[in-house]
Amino acid sequence: MKRILILHASLGAGHLNAAKALEAALHQILPPEVEVFCEDALAYANSLYRNTITQAYKQLSERVPQLYKAFYEGSDIDDLDRSLDSNLVWAKLERPFFKELGQYVQDLDPDAIICVQQIPSRLLQLLEQEDQISKPQYVVITDVIAHSTWINYGVAGYFLPNQLSASLLEQRGVDRGVLHVTGIPVKLEIMQQKAQAEARQRRSLPVDHPVVTLFGGGLTPKRVRAIVKDLLMLPMQLTLVVVAGRNEKLNDILEDLTHGPQVKLQKLDLIDYVDDIVVASDLVITKAGGLITSEILARGTPMVLVDPIPGQEEQNADVIAAAGAGVQLRLLEMVAPAVQYLLEHPDRLVQMSQSALELGRPQAALAIAEKIVADIQTREQLKAPAHTHTKTQTTIQETVVVTEVGPELAIDTIHQQQQEDHVSIVE
Repeated sequence: MKRILILHASLGAGHLNAAKALEAALHQILPPEVEVFCEDALAYANSLYRNTITQAYKQLSERVPQLYKAFYEGSDIDDLDRSLDSNLVWAKLERPFFKELGQYVQDLDPDAIICVQQIPSRLLQLLEQEDQISKPQYVVITDVIAHSTWINYGVAGYFLPNQLSASLLEQRGVDRGVLHVTGIPVKLEIMQQKAQAEARQRRSLPVDHPVVTLFGGGLTPKRVRAIVKDLLMLPMQLTLVVVAGRNEKLNDILEDLTHGPQVKLQKLDLIDYVDDIVVASDLVITKAGGLITSEILARGTPMVLVDPIPGQEEQNADVIAAAGAGVQLRLLEMVAPAVQYLLEHPDRLVQMSQSALELGRPQAALAIAEKIVADIQTREQLKAPAHTHTKTQTTIQETVVVTEVGPELAIDTIHQQQQEDHVSIVE
């Protein structure tokens, strides 16, 4: 029985959603006898470590963002050898807290492991070096720009959001042969065509005037309230949808707000139809998380980006704004005027939508799944070793390729390659 293991870490919803998208993609292309496991690495960690790391991430990113930014940027090491050695040191320090995860991986003995977060990836390199595992490891990078903490020994392939990120890693010394430009994996339903009018009808939204959605789950409640109050006073007919998600404090702080003179307010909690809301919207206001912005880009919906977490979200916002797919605003007072301006200039919205579609990669999850399955099959046919220990991160020569799927951001000419046919890894 063949097994594929996907490991994520519960530090924000983005990693989980990307892992689930990959799981669905693998189930779609593989026969039922191949088992796919999707696990939270932190669920197998010592409780002290798990609580410390989750609270540290939350407190730093939300309460002292500038300190988080300093740590994020300061830990990004340009030199490949130094960054590899640094990640290895971190892995050795963390290993005592992940005994259960190490044992789980050894007992499961998967034929391939896919990591969508840095913590499990750097642990696996230790297990591989000690011959406790011998199967290929793949890393799916869910940040627009790859931080050096993503790069480890023994990785068979990195799957990247864009050519810019691939070029930066290549400049740092990572072997081009293991860099595959696919995009960030998003829900498979995003590959399906949806009409805006039909999405609005399904979600009881008007079809005769604009719809603007604010995803506020990851934003500070007081700041969301200020934005909503300004939007409610806009002198134009529109429907404002505010999605609170799991942010109960946001629900409470918005409780007394109702419709404005011309703006209708619709408040939603945790929903399982985010894609419908994105399709229904003329404009989305959100943080610059890697996964949510990837989903919005894939639908071609223009964005207004606010309150990015210093570090990776600032980079995400910069890339989206530079490509013309969204606008990035630092001052909350500018959100309402920007929304009004964009809605009054539909030609600008059309341009932004086109730019978003050029960046969006709705087929990313399938592209990653197909490449990994094909790589596993090739390795089995050639009876090749699982991976090397070189600092250049090379795979077997016969499978070296830089995969690009869809249009690219960037700074380089767009290259394209036909996707490989679906293959089976069942003997």
